[in-house]
Amino acid sequence: MSEQALIDEITELKLQNSKLAKINQVLMKRVEEGGGNQNEPYAAFEHSVHLAEQVKEKTQALNETLAQLERSNRALKLANEQANIFRQRFIDAIESISDAFVLLDSDGRIILQNSHFVNFWKKSGLRVEEGINLNDFKDLAKTRGVISQAYPGDADNSPVYKLSDNRWFQLNERRTREGGWVMLYTDITALKVAESERYEKAMAQKSKLLQNLVDNLSQGVILISSHDQVEVWNKRFVEMSKLSPHMLRSMPYFSNLKNSTELDLEPKSNNEDDYYVQSLSNGTVLEIRDHRLNNGKLIKTFTDITTRHRYAESLKKSESWLRLITDNVPAMIAYVGSDLKFQFTNQVYVDWYGWAKGELYGLELEQSRINGDFIQLQPFVDRALKGESVSFEIEELNSSGAPAHLLKSYVPNRDSTGTVLGFFVLVRDITLRRNNALALQKAHDLLDIRVKERTSQLQSLNDILQVEVEERRLAESNLTAAINEAEMANISKTKFLAAVSHDLLQPLNAAQLFTSSLSEQLSHKSASSLLGSISSSLDDLENLISTLVDISKLDAGVVKADKSTFNLGELLTNLANEYQQITEQFDVELHHVPLNAIVHTDSVLLARILRNFLSNAFRYTDKGKVLLGCRRQGDSISIQVWDNGAGIAKDQIKEIFKEFKRLKSSQKAFSNGLGLGLAIVDKLSKVLAHPIEVNSIEGKGSVFSVSVPLGKIDKMQQRNDNLSRALANTDLANRNVWLIDNDASICLAMSQLLNGWQCHVTTATSLEALVRKVDIKTEQADILIVDYHLDDDINGLDVAIEINESRDIALPILMITANYSEELKSKAKQRGILLLNKPVKPMKLKTSMLYLLK
Repeated sequence: MSEQALIDEITELKLQNSKLAKINQVLMKRVEEGGGNQNEPYAAFEHSVHLAEQVKEKTQALNETLAQLERSNRALKLANEQANIFRQRFIDAIESISDAFVLLDSDGRIILQNSHFVNFWKKSGLRVEEGINLNDFKDLAKTRGVISQAYPGDADNSPVYKLSDNRWFQLNERRTREGGWVMLYTDITALKVAESERYEKAMAQKSKLLQNLVDNLSQGVILISSHDQVEVWNKRFVEMSKLSPHMLRSMPYFSNLKNSTELDLEPKSNNEDDYYVQSLSNGTVLEIRDHRLNNGKLIKTFTDITTRHRYAESLKKSESWLRLITDNVPAMIAYVGSDLKFQFTNQVYVDWYGWAKGELYGLELEQSRINGDFIQLQPFVDRALKGESVSFEIEELNSSGAPAHLLKSYVPNRDSTGTVLGFFVLVRDITLRRNNALALQKAHDLLDIRVKERTSQLQSLNDILQVEVEERRLAESNLTAAINEAEMANISKTKFLAAVSHDLLQPLNAAQLFTSSLSEQLSHKSASSLLGSISSSLDDLENLISTLVDISKLDAGVVKADKSTFNLGELLTNLANEYQQITEQFDVELHHVPLNAIVHTDSVLLARILRNFLSNAFRYTDKGKVLLGCRRQGDSISIQVWDNGAGIAKDQIKEIFKEFKRLKSSQKAFSNGLGLGLAIVDKLSKVLAHPIEVNSIEGKGSVFSVSVPLGKIDKMQQRNDNLSRALANTDLANRNVWLIDNDASICLAMSQLLNGWQCHVTTATSLEALVRKVDIKTEQADILIVDYHLDDDINGLDVAIEINESRDIALPILMITANYSEELKSKAKQRGILLLNKPVKPMKLKTSMLYLLK
């Protein structure tokens, strides 16, 4: 109960007590005066006694109320004392706060503030007192310029103010229950100064990092201001220009530097895509570009393209080698573009037609027909330009006017989109072979006639018969000799192609190694695209040469089957995984039915047959499906490749196994290949004695199958997955590699490729050259790579054996060669030497090295 309520209750009790006293006096007076009734005095007395008891009770209640009021007064006094103590403590508490504190009412007037708040504004020359409106005060401060900047807060940040004396403070505020405000003004000047220092330090650090980044660029860079003064440069520019950093720090004018350096500093173009090349006196070749900025500044970049330049020169040299080889191939070779103009001819071609060297380049095919009728060639040219490989025989006059019979083949060349870019021309003079065949046939016909004539006279002319028999024997002997001579000529031709493959593959191998090395260094999009085109052309050339060599080896009978027992399922799984990678490129679905079967055959030659089956199925199937599976047939197993592609007409099934024969059924079928794949399959099936079957329905699809004999599991050799084991360790960094190859371009290309894999490479063109560079007996090395064909009739096999016999610990040997003979394979296998055939793919080379190092 409050103090005021107690006071009101006491006042009410006193008033009632006063009334009761007056009533008591009136009653007592009446009793004393008496009345007519004798009992009235007693009744009045009794009533007075009763009233007296009530008065006593009321008085007692009044006394208790007064006592309670006294206690309340004491409690109120104690509460006031505690309130004063609390107020003093609150004042002391806000005074102890290091921030400026102010308490506002709901109208924004100051109720309470600490001395820090007063002193905070006193420094600004403004006086702040209790009762003033703080918003009016702040407006006054802004008007007088005391607050120079104000940054309003948001949901996450408090307002910040900057004073004219460069002091900063942050405002933190909160609503009170009565609608007022509690505000704290925190001085954050030191924090702002520290933040500014950190920002400046960070900017300095970023500037340093940027300079370090520029200094570590492989290009030389210099920035010229719009006033032609040097502002920024990097270390690479200093190295290239031979200018001192002191000179550059003095911010000289651009024009003053031109005569102090060999570099061409003169701006050449405003187009960033334009560049020019400069060769320095020390042999360095630079690519220089100008980059104009919107603010008028100029950035010049200097890129060292010495290696690329040498690579281009090497390509020119390789091209020269290729032309030297093709000019000495005993066949007429040419290439005609889609505009029917000659783009390439070998020397045999121009000599046969009687043209001077270089005269046919750019000349139309029709204009080159001096001694022939172009109308006869027109149908075959049209078919080649439509993407069909054609072979035909034709009679023409040579440069001397003599008639000759020629076998011509037109093989179209397509780009990745299927567009025909031109066609290859392969011409062979078969006049002698044709004349011999005609003469043999005529002799045979005449012989039959004469034999019949002489037989009728046999009984009577026995002596004449003996003469005729002798003549027949001589004729048959001549016929056999002619056939043998033709076969020997064919074998000589194939052996020549097989032998010349080494000289063809040698520069091709170097070119491919250079492109692989250069692809890891180029970042320019147009250069990468050009390099990709070069690589694609080299791959096409490799496929052409390899296919021709394979045909020649098969014709010459040098390919022998090396049969063994193995798990066919592993081979088919590997083939399925390999071709699964190119399904998107050909837009087909490849399905494979796994199996576990043991067969006895040559796994390499069988894989070649199946790859041709799969490649043809991919090429002749548009947005379809291809299935690789097997069917058991008695003691053999039929490996089958199904497709739902274009299919083959029945009268064309035998034609597809002929050389340079391709059916015009799919645009994708002509993007690669020469029509030799199935011809190789036919020859390989005869080497393996594995029959080939083809079933096809035109417009619905085809199935190609090869029948392979089953093997016995107890004879199967256990083989390790060498590739998986090699790929388990892909670390070639810091490996010491010795390389011996008599071709300097191969050494350079291999060195660049291996250096890109972080190997330490020592190259030499002979064993003597290697001995001059390293101690082959004691010096540490991880692997020896050696070419088989070296100079002076020395072979790499003997060199590798000599090196390892001189060492305590033999080196792993990797031999690279274009020699495909079984004899060399056997010798290398006996010595534990890994053999790779040219041209070598970089991934194959890396995998083989990892396998040897494992």
